[in-house]
Amino acid sequence: MKYWLGVVCRDHVRRGAGLGIAQLGHGKRAGLARLGAGDWLIYYSPRTSLRGSEALQAFTAIGELPDDEIWQAAEGDFRPWRRRVRYRPEAVETPVRSLPLDLTAAPGWGQQLRRGLVPLSAHDFAAIGTAMLGASPVTPS
Repeated sequence: MKYWLGVVCRDHVRRGAGLGIAQLGHGKRAGLARLGAGDWLIYYSPRTSLRGSEALQAFTAIGELPDDEIWQAAEGDFRPWRRRVRYRPEAVETPVRSLPLDLTAAPGWGQQLRRGLVPLSAHDFAAIGTAMLGASPVTPS
């Protein structure tokens, strides 16, 4: 089991959560292929929407990947790659600055988020998950 942080605007996170899917890197396959069944994905949204929006800097969704299937959707000329995710609907949006994290400990921490998908430490996953859900998302084995 691995923990991941996907960087996506809140509007796109909400749409994906409503559909029960993950889409990363503007629909590219590479990021999704790094994820495996049983992994957890937390979304961080730097902004509310893709263009002309306000800053948000919050964790906006959390879910577990139930399988390894990746498929290509057809949305007119746009053919994004997607995966299923079991999102936790009770999750509450949580500002990044409200938590002491390994992720944000170093100066310039936001630079690494430009990659769109970064691994999370177990510590950070537990801290973010507990803040979003009021309890740990998973019980360590």
